[in-house]
Amino acid sequence: AVNAKKGLWRVFPKDPIAGFKDLRRGLEINRNRDMDWVRTLDKKSSDRRIGLWAQLSETPDGFALTLTDEDGFTGSAAIVQPHQAATDAARAEPALREQLGRFGATVFAVHDIALSLSQPWFVPASALNALRRDAVESLEAARADGLARLPRAAPVEPPAPFPEDTLTYLSNVFNHKAHDFYLKHGVKVIDAAYESKEEEGEVSLMITKHCVRFSMSLCPKQAKGVIGVKGTIKAEPLQLVNGKEKLTLRFDCKPCEMHVVGRMKKSVLN
Repeated sequence: AVNAKKGLWRVFPKDPIAGFKDLRRGLEINRNRDMDWVRTLDKKSSDRRIGLWAQLSETPDGFALTLTDEDGFTGSAAIVQPHQAATDAARAEPALREQLGRFGATVFAVHDIALSLSQPWFVPASALNALRRDAVESLEAARADGLARLPRAAPVEPPAPFPEDTLTYLSNVFNHKAHDFYLKHGVKVIDAAYESKEEEGEVSLMITKHCVRFSMSLCPKQAKGVIGVKGTIKAEPLQLVNGKEKLTLRFDCKPCEMHVVGRMKKSVLN
């Protein structure tokens, strides 16, 4: 859609280049679908993680792990475990850091692991896993207790006007609270919801962006720039048949929507 006077454009990649004749270099265009961006969000690296620092220290009867996150919250846990000297002292500390640093199944990501030990100790992986799990639970509890909730915003006075002053059954106003809400915001005409059974004729039961005509390569927009086809394809109704039930499909091509049209069933009325 083009409104060159107001500088408003709506551009589709499949549109013929002749339709862009008034488009000027330097005009800013916003994409509403960027596949590179979507793929980036699907990657593991896009996960939001909370950074933390870990410290493993020895206690008289075992070990303790303290976690401090980037928001200043702290969680800790301790286990009873015999102090067993490591047979490979050079490998002991890297092994402890590797095992303690496995926060992949949590919302946390470790920045650094400090070891406050008198000597390299051997600690079984099962004990380290339990220590890390209990410390994470302690940290999560501390974060929950320290969550600062934002104060409730004061209601806008006078109430913000609703963009429309008339609502059809599609707005699904079914109870008095919904009805009073729209009245408060300036709506004057409010139709009852479909479930109120006041719409017994054929109405739109579902409005969807999935279009059967598009799936069948019968979309008028697809044929827009095809020589010899342009103007010969129209968005005429189709039917969905399920046993004895027939539903009409109507196509609103301007907003690119398909309406599934039907009538209230007698079983619903009963």
